[in-house]
Amino acid sequence: MRRAVCPGSFDPLHKGHLEVIARAANLFDEVIVAVSDNPAKRYRFSTERRLELIRATVSGLAGVSAQAMGPGLLAEFCREVGAGAIVKGLRNGPDLEFETPMAAMNRHLTGVETVFLPADARYVHLSSSLIKEVHGLGGDISEMVPTAVLSALRATGPGGP
Repeated sequence: MRRAVCPGSFDPLHKGHLEVIARAANLFDEVIVAVSDNPAKRYRFSTERRLELIRATVSGLAGVSAQAMGPGLLAEFCREVGAGAIVKGLRNGPDLEFETPMAAMNRHLTGVETVFLPADARYVHLSSSLIKEVHGLGGDISEMVPTAVLSALRATGPGGP
């Protein structure tokens, strides 16, 4: 079985993430959406809430699941779950420059390969940070995020918890 991990903080999950996850599901038998936390970041949603939103959104995608990654190295998480690949979406050149050394390190540490998928042109401008900023200033993000995420953001208000 070919298993891959799509890692990220997904705060919030947006349609660019979802499109990459769906494409990964076409390439691999199983895709684990690994939700990570960075203690240096302030998140809009808790890890559990992000997992709930992801699960609600990907429930129709065969072979896709979500779980918390926990602290530690992504390469070790991949080894623990038996994944042979990491799937990362790339929006632009700086994304590639940022991700390439990490891909090489992950391969060095555990042999896990990284598969880069270029962002669909419809979503190349999306980032979770930008979506939170636009939402916080009252902008319309309804075309940028899945329905469950939009409802959750609206429920927390523009400033969030």
